[in-house]
Amino acid sequence: MRVTRRLMLAGGTAAIAGCQTKVPAGSFEAVVEQYTDDLSSVMDTSAPLEELSSGYTWSEGPTWDRARDVLYFTDVPGNVAYRWSERDDVDVFLSPSGAADVVGFREPGANGLWYARDGSLIVCNHGRRSVERLDLKSGTRSTLAGEFQGAPFNSPNDVVEARNGALFFTDPPYGLEGLDESPLKAQAHNGVYRLDPSGETTLLVSYMTFPNGVALSPDETRLYVSQSDPDAPLIRELTLDPSGHIIGDRVIFDAKPYMDEDAPGLPDGLAICTTGHIFAAGPGGVFILTPDGQVLGRIRTGAATANCAFGEDGGTLFITAHDRLLKIGTRMTGVQWM
Repeated sequence: MRVTRRLMLAGGTAAIAGCQTKVPAGSFEAVVEQYTDDLSSVMDTSAPLEELSSGYTWSEGPTWDRARDVLYFTDVPGNVAYRWSERDDVDVFLSPSGAADVVGFREPGANGLWYARDGSLIVCNHGRRSVERLDLKSGTRSTLAGEFQGAPFNSPNDVVEARNGALFFTDPPYGLEGLDESPLKAQAHNGVYRLDPSGETTLLVSYMTFPNGVALSPDETRLYVSQSDPDAPLIRELTLDPSGHIIGDRVIFDAKPYMDEDAPGLPDGLAICTTGHIFAAGPGGVFILTPDGQVLGRIRTGAATANCAFGEDGGTLFITAHDRLLKIGTRMTGVQWM
């Protein structure tokens, strides 16, 4: 499974392993597209995109463990979580990552992951329909939330932690066979939730069709939520009051103008810089947005792209793009390094 390459698109060729090789039709290509001059403050447009490994069904959920210098990520349909490090490459971290021997699930594995402030790993577990905490020292898992108003969640998808320990997570039906038509679907909505340290779960949003990626602004006054709906592929900005309730809501990015046959994918995972810039997985790769949603550029991955997260020194962006794990350097620092 180990494949390491450095790729740059240049006149139809890619620099692979130090030689010029023609890129066959339909193969992986990488390039940073610059839409405004302001992109240069965010990243070098000539930065190489490095492929770390490949062979996954649908890679997702990257998060960086600062104590161990490793990246955790998931293959959701494959029901396996992996870890990558510069020292040890890629190995299996959790198998199954979600639940084994469950019926009615199209994707029973874990999806989004978050390295928590207390050193544990927060896991969105499709097959268990829950948000879990994994003790990385003992390997023990505990359920933080598995239901709302007496009914099980659909399939928790992505999660972000606030500085006070509250968790914000999305709950689309992607893990269920038949999605919204699944007989297992017990929630009338596909929600966005806040889970307080006390254990209380609050429904924040019930009107999004397929809420997916979720992230907080550096000052935690805004919650960004992507919607993976081909008819309404967008990112919402939800303004929060000090208690974590929504007091404002607006769309800051519509991906529809960027969708075409050469740019597969929909709005998905998000990563935020200390400056408030948003790195957003979407059609064709990862978009770089200002805090207000202006598009500065796009990192083209050549594939439907699920998610991204900052790691290493805080300025390296790891990207899960369909069957691959990638990384690229930026001039930014992720909010986890604040």
